Amino acid sequence: MRRFPTYLLLAILAGLALAPVACQPFASGSSGDGTGGGTGGTVAAEVVAPPGGLEVETVVEGLEIPWDLAFTPDGRILITERPGRIRVVKDGVLQDAPYETIEVFHRSEAGLMGIALHPGFADNGYLYVCYTYRSGRDTYNRIARLTDQGERAADHQVILDGIPGDTRHDGCRIRFGPDGYLYATTGDATDPALSQDLDSLAGKVLRMTADGGVPPDNPFPGSLVYTWGHRNPQGLDWHPLTGGLFITEHGPSRDDEVNLLHPGSNYGWPDVTGAAGDPAYVDSVLALTPTVAIAGAAFVSGGGMPSSWQGDLVFAALKSSHLQRVALEPPDYRTVDSRQILFQGRYGRLRAVVMGPDGYLYFTTSNRDGRGNPREGDDRLLRLGLP
Repeated sequence: MRRFPTYLLLAILAGLALAPVACQPFASGSSGDGTGGGTGGTVAAEVVAPPGGLEVETVVEGLEIPWDLAFTPDGRILITERPGRIRVVKDGVLQDAPYETIEVFHRSEAGLMGIALHPGFADNGYLYVCYTYRSGRDTYNRIARLTDQGERAADHQVILDGIPGDTRHDGCRIRFGPDGYLYATTGDATDPALSQDLDSLAGKVLRMTADGGVPPDNPFPGSLVYTWGHRNPQGLDWHPLTGGLFITEHGPSRDDEVNLLHPGSNYGWPDVTGAAGDPAYVDSVLALTPTVAIAGAAFVSGGGMPSSWQGDLVFAALKSSHLQRVALEPPDYRTVDSRQILFQGRYGRLRAVVMGPDGYLYFTTSNRDGRGNPREGDDRLLRLGLP
């Protein structure tokens, strides 16, 4: 049975007393042992209108379950659609013909998901995708490399295969880090025990070279595993000042988490969730109960956003249909200072959140994923920023 410390129960009760009338998720801190983020306590979320005259613009509409996006150096936007298409936005217009169509296993939460561009994309044209497929009766995820050909992509090369998959809990957010390595989140594939198995690629954050090899300084020699004990990580980004790698992940009936990653560390699933205060595991920076189904996340770092937002983490909520802005306390940026809930229910389910090269924050709706109520124009790519 998971231990539930007295201090955490008191924090929950305090958070409920301080919360707005519309019940908002609470945040649980860490045990303060230096391995997690935060020092405990509760920071209630405030439902607000976006300050500073921010505006939301619809970039394109008519998408089908957009899951992730990437920006090419020549101004195109590449968008993955979970049924297996990569769509391209060129000169502000969604092109009719798919940039690429990939055979995927599309059911429930599975399908075509993450996308990332190689740091040298301008020279080599390499882009990477993560998707679900079937082999016989078994379900897996894989990471593949494609090569940009202008109007289309070609040369599909699998670089990592056989990641345990299912119709749910597939992870599949991929990003190149400041160190030039490719990071990938994987879910527990609905088998929680795999998250605690270092011989399995499920329930992990993986770190690899651009061709799928093991970096020489990975925490476990010969292994792609960077961190373990994850349930279903959906967001991935680096703090613009500290370089710390943060992820967001779905909790079960409680404790959606924001975690600061430490190489080789265990984040507890399924043994513990949130800030359990157990020295065997790293506590979350932020834990949300009730859960909001945290999806994509990005740190704000661009001139199209207010100066007061710079360095804040913004993540999307599927179930609770909002963006959430999280300010972290300097100088180490490991503790939550404040939280704001934006656009509550205005656009429906939200999934991807990415900073654009123009300094604006881009996010997508996910109302056509079978769990939302599609609205006119759905699904959409939206842009948030100063007018």
